[in-house]
Amino acid sequence: MDLNMDLDLPMPEQEGVARILARIFRDYGNDLAIRLWTGDTMRFGKKAPDCTLVFKRMKPFRDLILHSDPIRLAEAYFNGSVDIEGSIYPAIELKDYLKSVSLSVEEKIAFLFTAFRMREESHESAGCSSWHWTQSAPKHSREMNREAIGFHYDVSNDFYRLWLDEGMIYSCAYFTDEMQSLDAAQKNKLDLICRKLRLKEGDNFLDIGCGWGSLIQWAALHYGVRAHGITLSRNQFDYANRKIRENGLEGQVSVELKDYRDLDGTEIYDKISSVGMFEHVGLKNLPLYFSTVHRLLKPGGLFLNHGITHDEDGWNKCVETDFISKYVFPDGELDWVSNIQRRMEKSLFEIHDVESLRPHYALTLREWVKRLEARHQDALHHVSEAVYRVWRLYMAGCALQFESGYMGVYQILAAKKIRGGLPLPLTRSDLLQSAI
Repeated sequence: MDLNMDLDLPMPEQEGVARILARIFRDYGNDLAIRLWTGDTMRFGKKAPDCTLVFKRMKPFRDLILHSDPIRLAEAYFNGSVDIEGSIYPAIELKDYLKSVSLSVEEKIAFLFTAFRMREESHESAGCSSWHWTQSAPKHSREMNREAIGFHYDVSNDFYRLWLDEGMIYSCAYFTDEMQSLDAAQKNKLDLICRKLRLKEGDNFLDIGCGWGSLIQWAALHYGVRAHGITLSRNQFDYANRKIRENGLEGQVSVELKDYRDLDGTEIYDKISSVGMFEHVGLKNLPLYFSTVHRLLKPGGLFLNHGITHDEDGWNKCVETDFISKYVFPDGELDWVSNIQRRMEKSLFEIHDVESLRPHYALTLREWVKRLEARHQDALHHVSEAVYRVWRLYMAGCALQFESGYMGVYQILAAKKIRGGLPLPLTRSDLLQSAI
């Protein structure tokens, strides 16, 4: 590691800072710069830094010294005490490195003594307020799920419109190549789901967690189905109903503000989809979730479950889960894809097809981040700086998680069992016939 320092601190403090940073980043192999609240800059590596961490106040720097805690550093970024200049991705990749740094008690004491001797030039408050979830209802109750969905999805339709595609689709796109536009890739995804479900004119189709309504409208326009969607987000409900009216789909497409647990009836729908929703259900509620879908399907009906997984058994407490629960998806829980399939089979589904879309979600997220960063100032007309930073960090971090394989996303196609023939063709050749 090369360490280049350009400091204007008194000599004892220069030596203390140099020792601290040399120790923390002793095994760091990339190019990074750190700028203190005094204006002093330290550079690590042999080339120009990929990013610069700017500590506007002493406290987050002291937290870095004492705790090496990525959550504390993220929170300092959210409240404006820390800035990130350049690419955000190298800054996020510091998370795993910082977790690996282990300081002795003697080192912590020595570093704390140095930190207390450093003078903070400015005592101004942070540039933006903090923003996070505070739980007020039992976990995964109807009330908690409703509040959690509102926390995440009811930020502002105008905010989401800045960086989503023209269809307002907030789930993994399906790219034919890395250069394809996000709008085209999202249409690919909508059509892929319809083809996997073998939608046809006259089908009764339900989309659980329908978002802003793109899938139900696509299915009605291109496949002639009668489509119904449910959501817990008031903003999504209002937007979807407006688009349905604009597209002249009243009577063919409908949306309700409803919890999946409150869906009535038996053997109503020919086909059901759920895209990016089951992550909110809670692992303990998955049997109820899948049994509800099973009850609503006609015999031989098809169900496509599209959702995120991770590479651990269950939802265990760690840096990533703490961050997601506090700042992004308060009710979100992930599991192995094999556990999801097992729960589906216990609910009497027959699984016909499983497809991983992991590289597609990495591409989707990087495109969302690029769009959001390009519209930073526009975003501040709709949300606070803290909210903008949460979404920027969250989506960039997720892109890296999908690229690393820690997170996955799968489309699982299953059927309600019937005696005799399968409800699907013998081959998948029909999936190659796109309606686009």
